[in-house]
Amino acid sequence: MELKGIHHLSALTANAAKNVEFYTEIMGMRLVKKTVNQDDVSVYHLFYGDERGNPGTELTFFEIPMAAPNKRGASSISGTSLRVKNDEALDYWKSRFEQYDVSHGNIEVRAGRNALSFEDFEGQRLLLVSDETNKGVPGGVPWNESPVPQKYGIIGLGPIHLTVRDPKPTAEILTKVMGYRRKENVDYTLKDREVLVFETGKGGTGSEVHIVHAPELPFERQGRGGVHHVAFRVDDEDALRKWISHIDDTGLPNSGFVERYYFRSLYFREPNGILFELATDGPGFDTDEDLAHLGESLALPPYLEPQREQIEAKLKPLDTKRS
Repeated sequence: MELKGIHHLSALTANAAKNVEFYTEIMGMRLVKKTVNQDDVSVYHLFYGDERGNPGTELTFFEIPMAAPNKRGASSISGTSLRVKNDEALDYWKSRFEQYDVSHGNIEVRAGRNALSFEDFEGQRLLLVSDETNKGVPGGVPWNESPVPQKYGIIGLGPIHLTVRDPKPTAEILTKVMGYRRKENVDYTLKDREVLVFETGKGGTGSEVHIVHAPELPFERQGRGGVHHVAFRVDDEDALRKWISHIDDTGLPNSGFVERYYFRSLYFREPNGILFELATDGPGFDTDEDLAHLGESLALPPYLEPQREQIEAKLKPLDTKRS
């Protein structure tokens, strides 16, 4: 069994309307699904991605309207990378961030690639990473109706940063349980902290996890601008059930099989307390909506459809239809 790479990453926002504005109008990602948190149907769950929300391109947000600001620290997903095609795209984005007054750093080299750090309106820590030299997991196709030129558009998720006090137990879960492998000669330092690089499947930007060693930090207190969990790709339900059996055999507490309708999942926490998910590549987001109109209306899986009236009554309307 082998994981194929990063599937999606789910973060927290306190303002769904501003979140949609930032990620569609400034970042140019497509809102591919407007639905609800299946564990708390009173709040939105928003999915952004490439033209059809392919696995490996999905950045998602749970809305928690009263969430306090995220208190940064250890035992956290501390950085989310978004891939662009090449170094030229980073120059475009640096200018775009200046145009829209988006907080950002300078283009710098991380793990042998050019990258540009930035934050959204809630302090979500993000990084644009150039795929110019990538030979691993292929990226997606940016939406051709995006306000960002397609050649500069985001093509998927890149390396996910985990910050922990002790990297050893997390590294052991990645390598001994999840089949990740340590990349050679690419470890680096970030603000004087050692960063260890791991990859799976075909490797490259779409598969990597970077562990940041920060023994001095307090533990994170999760809030708006923080990250809830990261998901890793498996082929299908048969493969997922094999992974469930494998995780059971390790003795790790886990959720067992979870039906999410657009994909199927398993959840567990690694020893430093970070929530991991394994998710299937399908069925996909066009299961219940026409591809041309993804994300325009509130989508509910069949098992929540009988509650639509009650669910919609509790949600603040979001105008996501294109003119």
